[in-house]
Amino acid sequence: MQQKLQPIVKDLVLIGGGHSHAIALKMFGRKFLPGVRLTLITVAKKTAYSGMLPGHIAGFYSHDECHIDLRPLANFAQAQLYIDRVVALDLENHKVLCASGLAVDFDVLSIDIGSTPATVSVSGAAEYAIAAKPVSHLLEHWYELIEAVGKNTQEPISIAIVGGGAGGVELALSMQSHLHRILHQTQQPIQNLELHLFQRGTALMPNYHSSVRHQIQQILTERGIKLHIGETVCKVAPTPHRETKEIFEIKCESGLTVECNKIFWVTQASAPEWLKTTGLGTDEQGFILVKDTLQSQTHPQVFASGDIATMINHPRPKAGVFAVRQGKPLFENLQRILVGKSLKPYRPQKQYLSLIGTGDGRAIATKGIFTLPPHKLLWRYKDWIDRRFMEHFRFEE
Repeated sequence: MQQKLQPIVKDLVLIGGGHSHAIALKMFGRKFLPGVRLTLITVAKKTAYSGMLPGHIAGFYSHDECHIDLRPLANFAQAQLYIDRVVALDLENHKVLCASGLAVDFDVLSIDIGSTPATVSVSGAAEYAIAAKPVSHLLEHWYELIEAVGKNTQEPISIAIVGGGAGGVELALSMQSHLHRILHQTQQPIQNLELHLFQRGTALMPNYHSSVRHQIQQILTERGIKLHIGETVCKVAPTPHRETKEIFEIKCESGLTVECNKIFWVTQASAPEWLKTTGLGTDEQGFILVKDTLQSQTHPQVFASGDIATMINHPRPKAGVFAVRQGKPLFENLQRILVGKSLKPYRPQKQYLSLIGTGDGRAIATKGIFTLPPHKLLWRYKDWIDRRFMEHFRFEE
């Protein structure tokens, strides 16, 4: 005769398949919360792990090795999965609005959608440059490029990377290494490849210690990558009178003009336009302002993590290491708010070990003022860390 009342169902909706959400989903799978309906809305079935992406560009990892398949992960977490693009939030009525017309109700919402390089202010960049994100778009163009070079046309190729932060530097080194191998295998001159790196600021990788910046600049110079430091790109346009091959002009405020075949855009991160209309509190760049609990400053039922979030009391660079570290505290606070418990504050570390691949099977290690030069053992350590992380998201079919 014992009759139990069914618990009130609460809807927890996750927007985006970023690192924090991937970890939270795995933890929900291990510790399922009765009475909660979990939903994941994401634009793609697979999400790239940023730690292994440069290694994939360099040719060390396959596509599957550096991507998390969100379908089995959602199944493990007993989550509904919608492959869709969020276009708006109705915070008053607690609804997520998607491009397909789908409207998803929520009681608690979490956003982990990463960021995209800012191109809006530069004429022609959105039309003619290849943004580093979404990653699927970047890789599509990268695969086309390596296929074209592999056809052994003996034609010179010039590549430009705009943005001299860690992402741009790793991309430049990884692309060069992979393309050099292809040129060597197809008996084409190494000199056929020219690579340019543009940095608006006066130093590469400005978020890092000067000892790292000095080493990186030395490596780039030794490897023949043409550095344009202190150059602000102001226009990207196709060159006139070039009918046989696609060539673009990169124009800088200084008057410098460089012609190239492909432009990859890896500049300062920006937030998607639709966030501006939500009413959520954001910083000047449009990123969601969150408290130490990872809750929105303005809407306590909304959480945000990864690149899309800015911690008010603990601002940090937009880097994958912070998104990974936020996964567990995000999961714990989502669980706590759903069961009515008080939330726990999270404080990210100020210093962290950064392992920067140089594209040639070596890596630089840095933490604070401490820096180790490129070495194969450091790459092996990074490889071990990254593969161990990805093992959490391997599921038997």
